[in-house]
Amino acid sequence: MPAAPLLSLALDDLDDPPLRPLPGPVAELLARLAAPPRLVAHLRAVHDVAVRLLDELTQRFPDLEVDRQAVLFGAATHDIGKVRHRAELSGPGSAHEPAGRDLLLAEGVPPRLARFAATHAAWGGPGIGIEDLLVSLAVKVWKNRRLPELEDLVVARLAARGRERWEVFLELDDVLGGIGADADARLAFQGAYPVV
Repeated sequence: MPAAPLLSLALDDLDDPPLRPLPGPVAELLARLAAPPRLVAHLRAVHDVAVRLLDELTQRFPDLEVDRQAVLFGAATHDIGKVRHRAELSGPGSAHEPAGRDLLLAEGVPPRLARFAATHAAWGGPGIGIEDLLVSLAVKVWKNRRLPELEDLVVARLAARGRERWEVFLELDDVLGGIGADADARLAFQGAYPVV
């Protein structure tokens, strides 16, 4: 199948599994950049997880102050630098992180949104906000990967609002466990699309 129909299918397939579509401007950008279908499928899966994560957390922590649109944009574009570093679609590497930020900036994306392409794997650095942590969490939990050190940072931010750490930990663990339970379907969705 030619790349263009696969890209369109990765952007638009709503049935198996039922993943939310990417935000319109992100989908248009990925199409304009001729993003590989596997990358588009991956970004959809992570974006969908970010929506679920935010929905659950804002329900359980109503006083959580978070820029929802920034988190969703970050989740939908976190690996966009792999358009330039395609070998990192199927192998290790982090060159896509600064390349993604630079690509987004060159496309006119504000720095406050472009940063997620560079921070999604550097969540322990200075100046990292709750939005960065939530994008990083979505990037991990979409495939049911749990990182205690990342989760501890999120727990600390959520507990800083006056709740007990153990209570916050249990709530977050419940949310991540529920999201992680669907990882196999997301992995199968992503795997159905070619790297190039």
